[in-house]
Amino acid sequence: MRLKNTVRHHGIFPDGFGRYAAAGNHWIPLLLSTSNKGKISEIKDLLKNFPVRIKDLDAFDPVAPPVEDGSNFTENACKKARYYADHYQIPALADDSGLVVEALGGMPGIHSARYAGIDATDTDRCIKLLREMTGVADRKAYFQCVVCIAIPNGPVKTYSGTCEGRIAETMQGYNGFGYDPVFYCPSMKKTFAQLSRQEKGAVSHRGNALKMLQQDFDEVLMWMHRNWTGKQPSCSKR
Repeated sequence: MRLKNTVRHHGIFPDGFGRYAAAGNHWIPLLLSTSNKGKISEIKDLLKNFPVRIKDLDAFDPVAPPVEDGSNFTENACKKARYYADHYQIPALADDSGLVVEALGGMPGIHSARYAGIDATDTDRCIKLLREMTGVADRKAYFQCVVCIAIPNGPVKTYSGTCEGRIAETMQGYNGFGYDPVFYCPSMKKTFAQLSRQEKGAVSHRGNALKMLQQDFDEVLMWMHRNWTGKQPSCSKR
């Protein structure tokens, strides 16, 4: 089974597609290693002026996710990107992110998603964090995100972004996900959960990492073109 409309798309590229397109190269498929619709929309918007055919995991036959057992965000992001790139034989993008609280020795950190247990909800995690921070004066914290692009059976590129803030005294706001209701962003004077998706994207850790990728993406396309054989992706849905 093959994914429709992937690599060998010929024709005139729209204006603004950069040196890669100007050189007469082909469109390149890029798998987003996530089913999170918010992430997918954000990345598609940032890369809309580049000759890539973006697909997410829902376009492929399912496979068990990799075990995220790295010692830092970079290791986990690269492990996910490499795993899906090698399995589906298509360039893949993955990210790993988390909340780092100085007074808690860097926790939750890479354990952010499992901080209150495997089956815990976002609310459970926020409540546990607020309990841990009861009476703590130093509430400095930051979000970190690492984005990785991997070539099947080949090299990787990584981009990192952070956003500094502090832990609020209570949960505030209803937007976003994860620790957004308890992360106060001084530059916006609100918690992440009180921001719109556009406002959050302008200052967030993931937004900053993706902006770095966006600024470098023409070079990334040339790098992908040099390092990838251009085989059709495997295990895709009809």
